[in-house]
Amino acid sequence: MGNADSAPRNPAKAFAFCALSYVLALAAALAAGYLSREWNPILMVLLADITATLVIYVFSRIFHNASFYDPYWSLAPLVIALYWILSPGLENAATARQIIVITLLFIWGLRLTWNWARGWRGLKHEDWRYQDLRKKSGKWFWLVELVGIELMPTLMVFLGCLPLYPALAAGENLFGALDFIAVIITAGAIVIEAAADEQLRKFVRSKPRPGEIMNRGLWAYSRHPNYLGEVTFWWGLFIFGLAADPASWWTIVGPAAITILFTCISVPLMDKRNLARRQNYGKHMKKTSALIPWFHRT
Repeated sequence: MGNADSAPRNPAKAFAFCALSYVLALAAALAAGYLSREWNPILMVLLADITATLVIYVFSRIFHNASFYDPYWSLAPLVIALYWILSPGLENAATARQIIVITLLFIWGLRLTWNWARGWRGLKHEDWRYQDLRKKSGKWFWLVELVGIELMPTLMVFLGCLPLYPALAAGENLFGALDFIAVIITAGAIVIEAAADEQLRKFVRSKPRPGEIMNRGLWAYSRHPNYLGEVTFWWGLFIFGLAADPASWWTIVGPAAITILFTCISVPLMDKRNLARRQNYGKHMKKTSALIPWFHRT
């Protein structure tokens, strides 16, 4: 396999390789979908999803950079949603709901992808979490990368997308009061996540003192408001699915799984990193809520 030292340094070239990986991943997903076109639509999408992930994995290994996978989280749902809304024979959903859900989903996905793109500095830049896993797992990193960094998140995102099936394709209920609640929750989640990301970006660009803690804006009341927005977004999609078809209550496995992922893995991991890098972060943890914004504890 290649390594970061042999990878091109030019940012434009780096993004070109990344774009190429996603174009080929989409082509592979479409081929897998065509070959499994007689399957249940949900299982067919799962196969296509896994196939696309494996293509991204190959590029990650070639360029020795697991961050090739990072935009997959925000791009895959857009493709899944478009497939379900455009598939022949799946035209039962209310048009108003389809328009609103697809609009909110694309605002979320494109914003999150742009947020990643403006922070990725090229093929020599890999997320610190992947670097830690690379050091700890040694020669077994190829397996950790495949299962833990790529396939597991792909499965989580797929589960989170399950409510899109009734919301965009199979649900027959008309747009109603529950949809209005879903709009408020989903749009609110996008605003919270966007505001938190922008506040953090401004904090980093202000060149804070070494060890200084981000405790401004939303971050003054929650240690991870960006994670709060992300988790809430998937619950909003679930409510859209429930509004379209109450029998789809079982799709709650999606937002539940993503909630567990963030509360049990992402939040503790970030807190551990901040404890090691910021002297007073332990005190900050004791007085500031992890996710739900709340007044400081004394």
